[in-house]
Amino acid sequence: MAILSRIGEPVLTRRGLPKDPDPSQSRYIEAAVNGLLVGCLYAPNGNPAPGAKLDYKLAWLKQFTAHARQLLSLDIPVILAGDFNIIPTERDVYNPDRWRDDALFLPQVRKAYQTLLGQGWTDAIATLHPDAAVYTFWDYLRHAWERDAGLRLDHLLLSPRLASTLQDAGVDRAVRGRPKASDHAPAWAILEVP
Repeated sequence: MAILSRIGEPVLTRRGLPKDPDPSQSRYIEAAVNGLLVGCLYAPNGNPAPGAKLDYKLAWLKQFTAHARQLLSLDIPVILAGDFNIIPTERDVYNPDRWRDDALFLPQVRKAYQTLLGQGWTDAIATLHPDAAVYTFWDYLRHAWERDAGLRLDHLLLSPRLASTLQDAGVDRAVRGRPKASDHAPAWAILEVP
């Protein structure tokens, strides 16, 4: 995991979460970049569920949510970006019934995401595309890319001070169709930061 910038060198402010349930896994990094705080994450998958992996995912999300609350209290522009490994709503998955028992879509995982948003974070893609099926991930199996059988797992959450500057957001879908591409496509946001 890395944070890169074209407008100034990132200054590392945190590696790992406070009270991380397993600090040996590198799942969170944070840096200040030209007046903006960027948190980049790769949340646990949680499968197979139920079990120890789901328990770890829920514990990690609890600590992440606590840290996110602290970031909001700073009243600075913050973006939390990355693979949350959460399908927030039925609109964010090509076939909700197929995913009901998966750790990406379990009620307690989706509730954790809603709790996070309830702190005051803005989901950039969902805000600008409230009725659209916008996916960031297509499995390598069963021709998921070709069938557009996707999921939205990658999210860009903006603090209130940053949300007011949101101009556009989306996903570079075409990148996923390239030879030997990742199963994720890049999510992006355009912000008018002074």
